[in-house]
Amino acid sequence: TVAEESSLSTAATSSSTTTNTNTTTAAGGHLTLDAEALYRELLRGVRSMLTPSTHLAGVASGGMWLAQRLQKDLGLAGEAGVLSSALHRDDFASRGLASSTSSVLPFDVNGADIILLDDVLYTGRTVRAVINELYDYGRPACVRLAVLVDRGGRELPIEASFAAARVALPANQSLSLARAQDSGAFSFEVKVKEA
Repeated sequence: TVAEESSLSTAATSSSTTTNTNTTTAAGGHLTLDAEALYRELLRGVRSMLTPSTHLAGVASGGMWLAQRLQKDLGLAGEAGVLSSALHRDDFASRGLASSTSSVLPFDVNGADIILLDDVLYTGRTVRAVINELYDYGRPACVRLAVLVDRGGRELPIEASFAAARVALPANQSLSLARAQDSGAFSFEVKVKEA
């Protein structure tokens, strides 16, 4: 259970520019990830992926926070885009409009090179929904995915071009990015899902 105190700590240390191959498993213990260290690894990875025509777009809400901070830290002009998965989710009938964030893309999507950012890649269903939303705005030349954490468990053939870390979690646990309101510092929340 999450209450157990076997604590694992991970910070990305891979020299790969496409994905970190370190895998951490939280079989029965509490998982602690250093989100700020992983952000620095994501910053390095995204920097290596940039082209002169690259635009950043984040998945609401964790990916949105990442895109906004990366936009600033990379010194990119303009604003990062935000994409909501709400209208294209395959569980829309049961979930409804779970996110209050609307999609905003302050750049022309047609012919653009877009790096899509998310905090945690799991089943791939949110990314599929966000890509559908992106194509409602136009036809990009290239879309690549960069994430802080790839936790495996894919249900669709979707892979990140860059993942700062790979973590194996039980299916009954959720992992999400949190942001401190005062400092903007990132941390992770691990929760046990209700049965």
